[in-house]
Amino acid sequence: MQKIALIFLLLFCTTLLLGQQDSPEKHLKVGLVLSGGGAKGLAHIGVLKVIEEAGVKIDYIGGTSMGAIVGGLYASGYSAKELDSLFSKTDFNDLINDNLPRGAKSFYEKEASEKYALTLPFNNFKISFPPAYSGGQNIYNELVRVLYHVRNVNDFSKLSIPFLCIATNVETGKEVLLNKGYLPEAIMASGTLPSLFEPATLGEEVLIDGGVVNNYPIQEVRNMGADIIIGVDVQHGLRERDALLSATEILLQINNYRTAMDMVEKAKQTDIYIKPDMDNYSVIDFNSGKSIIESGEIAARQKFDALKAISSKQDRSKTFHKYVAIKDSLIIEKLMLNGIENYTRGYIKGKLRFELGKKITFEKLQQGINNLSATGNFKTIRYELLSDGDGVDLVLNLHEKQTKTYIRLAAHYDDLYKTAALINMTRRNLMMKDDVGSVDFIFGDNLRYDLQYFVDKGAYWSFGINSRFNDFSKEINFDLIRSNYNILNATNVNTINIDVTDLTNQIYAQTVLKEEFSFSLGLEHKYLKYSTNTLSRPIDTLVTAPPTNSAGRTVFESSNYYSAFGQLTLDTYDDKYFPSKGLYFDGDFHLYLLSSDYNNNFKEFSIAKARMGGAFPIFKKLSMNLETEGGFKLGTSGITSFDFILGGFGTNLINNFIPFYGYDFLSLPGNSYVKAYGRLDYEFAPKNHAMFAANFANVDDDLFRTGDWFTEPKYSGYGFGYGWESFLGPVQVMYSWSPDIKSSNFFFSIGYWF
Repeated sequence: MQKIALIFLLLFCTTLLLGQQDSPEKHLKVGLVLSGGGAKGLAHIGVLKVIEEAGVKIDYIGGTSMGAIVGGLYASGYSAKELDSLFSKTDFNDLINDNLPRGAKSFYEKEASEKYALTLPFNNFKISFPPAYSGGQNIYNELVRVLYHVRNVNDFSKLSIPFLCIATNVETGKEVLLNKGYLPEAIMASGTLPSLFEPATLGEEVLIDGGVVNNYPIQEVRNMGADIIIGVDVQHGLRERDALLSATEILLQINNYRTAMDMVEKAKQTDIYIKPDMDNYSVIDFNSGKSIIESGEIAARQKFDALKAISSKQDRSKTFHKYVAIKDSLIIEKLMLNGIENYTRGYIKGKLRFELGKKITFEKLQQGINNLSATGNFKTIRYELLSDGDGVDLVLNLHEKQTKTYIRLAAHYDDLYKTAALINMTRRNLMMKDDVGSVDFIFGDNLRYDLQYFVDKGAYWSFGINSRFNDFSKEINFDLIRSNYNILNATNVNTINIDVTDLTNQIYAQTVLKEEFSFSLGLEHKYLKYSTNTLSRPIDTLVTAPPTNSAGRTVFESSNYYSAFGQLTLDTYDDKYFPSKGLYFDGDFHLYLLSSDYNNNFKEFSIAKARMGGAFPIFKKLSMNLETEGGFKLGTSGITSFDFILGGFGTNLINNFIPFYGYDFLSLPGNSYVKAYGRLDYEFAPKNHAMFAANFANVDDDLFRTGDWFTEPKYSGYGFGYGWESFLGPVQVMYSWSPDIKSSNFFFSIGYWF
């Protein structure tokens, strides 16, 4: 019996000893360190492909900046192949630039974004510059979407692969290790490159890119329990002056003073050190993503035998990542708001535009977040999706901009208003929550102003006040004035220089369905004056003799008009000046109720007009824009000052002046008109457009009563030209002609129309 016991004891000890010898090989823990490097960090994906091919199972991941993004996604469950597919479909320019679709902006915001070339914060009577190029909102939106499957994991050690990333406290300059919290927020904080992205706020700390203090967190990964470190270094060393071509590269060079020296020692501490050749790439070369990923594969294959050796010593029971199905819909049960002081809950909900408790797509959620971002009222918008039964709770952490006042600038030239320089002052929260006040002062050949006050309630009824003053002069055919103002004859007069003065004041209520569709009701006061100094009354014979003022000017119209109006607008065009897709409709009805009646001929009348159309791509760079429009006068009033007058080129003509190729401004009058328009636009180079346009119209008095609107068009015009989307706004040169009058015109404009 004692012999049997002794035999069992020896067998047990032998097994124990053998187990201890095999243990280091069976349970070898492998840590992966991924450095930051902007676009060069895409090489991490290529390295991961080879690591998987070699059969290496990663036990821990640590990364900084782009390394945190790739590492965090890999740790959440994505395979290298899935990451390659995910990143290949990503438009990094849109993400980094925070390019918001035009549809995310309200009509007020659309107008502002398509008028001003430069916006500067204005604090304590001092002009400053924005603290960052981008808020990083589009990147954050995408991270929330692709990491939705791990939304409930607050401890990153509980991910498929335990993970950490590094950020920098901007106030103290100290390293911050992020291994708990909301994963998209942590990853975003690690990659907020100074001056490119707004700093991230996590709890009480304000964080920026971790690469400032630790761009290769090798020690932190060892502390997680790694026995072997595989490190991927996509950083470059200190560069020579010829390579420092951008502000971003200069900032990275300054940061690299420290990291370049650190990497000498850290590279020695790395068991398998993989350094892809990144000499030909910069941190913003996202367009070269495919070749950067290939560079990562090439560098990793040089270490393939070493990777296979590690694989042979690992626990073979571990499996590769499983396929991650990206969620495309969700149900938001509750909305919780943090950080709002100057905006109401109704304003926020009105911008989000989705109902709680109902299934929505991620696209719908992102559109709502974009609507909020497009207001320009928030530095950053960060949010969490937390499980709540079958649905989720949306926790919105809003960081309002402290700056409330802005100076905006623009410049413009066209053939009607001539030269113009605009200076604008905009004040948010001018008198109450959710409001904005703005005033444009326009200097140049014609002095103008445009004042707007708007209380934005999103999907609810909003309220606005507008006041606008326009003034310009134009040489026109004298027949137009003669027929409209009962002038019998004027000797030796073919053309006159007409001066148009318009002062319009409006008060209105507006409701918006989505951001593209609005309905407005309001009241309007308009002072309208037409005058000239071309005519001299001793020579000219007038039936209804307009008086001559003290300056010797002949005045045809000088009346105040009071009206009620309604407007219905749909605008899904992707661009105001060069639309390539979308729909447009604008219907306007004015009922003129009262007038000071300068010419003693006022009777109540109405003006109705509508414009509709669509833009659609034909080929990749070729698109077509087709529109039709018309208008008519209702009533027997003899007032002709609101007649439609076709001719000229532009997008911001006042009253019932309608652009029409082939004729100069203010050429074709009538109290009713119909017009068809088409334009082919070929974008032969980025932001450069070659255009061909044609338009046809009938314009006369009472077209719709007589049925002449349905006859063959009496007027036609054509044009071809060039357009460039410059930083000042569109530059457009258009040559137009009409076979009806055997004449042609050059139209030229620079900058946004205002």
